[in-house]
Amino acid sequence: MKFRTRLLQAGKTATGIEVPTKVVAALEGGKRPKVAVTINGYRYRSSIAVMNGKFMIGVSAEVREKAGVAGGDEVDVELALDTAPRVVSVPPELRKALERNARARRAFEALSYSRQQRYTLPIEKGKTAETRQRNVDKALAELLKS
Repeated sequence: MKFRTRLLQAGKTATGIEVPTKVVAALEGGKRPKVAVTINGYRYRSSIAVMNGKFMIGVSAEVREKAGVAGGDEVDVELALDTAPRVVSVPPELRKALERNARARRAFEALSYSRQQRYTLPIEKGKTAETRQRNVDKALAELLKS
């Protein structure tokens, strides 16, 4: 499904796309479907969410940079229902820590894809071994609280 829209911006950084109701209905994936989004030739995976009664897709700073767009821009958007499994790539440091701690592993495995990413992305983006380890330690502490 293709449509043209303006990237909406709220506050300093929150940016998103309002998806027309007829587009959501045509996808036939329910009210919160997982979708593949293409903006300016850049494709990423997301989900449609309902915010203030409107269907929305978030557009992160990373996506805006890679697509070469900014809040307020008019953009052509292509959406496709995304039925492929969503599997998080677990960084080696976290994988080893989870292998040593069954309780944390069970807590991590019970999380949704996006919640698992909340733990893995900071580790992946850590530039030094020390930063990556701090992020592993933080992830384990939070997982053990749940």
